[in-house]
Amino acid sequence: MNYEVYPFKLLTVGFHEMSHALAGVLTCARIHSIELDPDEGGATKMSGGVRWITLSAGYLGSSFIGACLIACGFDTKASKIACIVLAVFFVFTLWWARKNWLTWLLVAGLGGLIILAWFVADAVALRYVILFVGVMSCMYTIWDVIDDTLARKVNESDASRFAEICGCFPSQVWGLIWLIVAFIYFILGVLVGIAAFKDSSQQQAEESKTFLPGPA
Repeated sequence: MNYEVYPFKLLTVGFHEMSHALAGVLTCARIHSIELDPDEGGATKMSGGVRWITLSAGYLGSSFIGACLIACGFDTKASKIACIVLAVFFVFTLWWARKNWLTWLLVAGLGGLIILAWFVADAVALRYVILFVGVMSCMYTIWDVIDDTLARKVNESDASRFAEICGCFPSQVWGLIWLIVAFIYFILGVLVGIAAFKDSSQQQAEESKTFLPGPA
């Protein structure tokens, strides 16, 4: 099972690094590069920006992305829209990671899976792809926070750097706070999906045909 979910773990790492980069852009940082490695690690190199925002954006951003994907996964049309938004983000990520072959391979693989799912049974399969990616992103983020800050202390984690800047709490406390926020995002993603998308599968299939339908 580990081999099957490995690409999705890397994708969650990609979301993590992409969140760092987007937070950097929003705080006027210069993004030099994004790197992923086969050991499920990654790094975003930037200069400038507001560090306490860019550091916290990794875990919180990837869990927020996961929650949004979970909510969209309850509806076929919303899943299509989520794919388009992801595609825009991936274009920027590939630009920042243009020298990192693993990122290109990961995005190409996910893109191929999304295109395939888009054309299966009026994009019904796309819902499950988006839902699975969202759940993986949230769950892996929660596990990563626990592993890096609570189960064992990693000296070079985002939480340890954040604690050095803020000074008021140790890294374990910030890890616990981020863990709670990530879990809240996950619950909200499920609740929003249930509350916002109440159409039956047949109704969703009909509505999906009006928005970028697959070949008849």
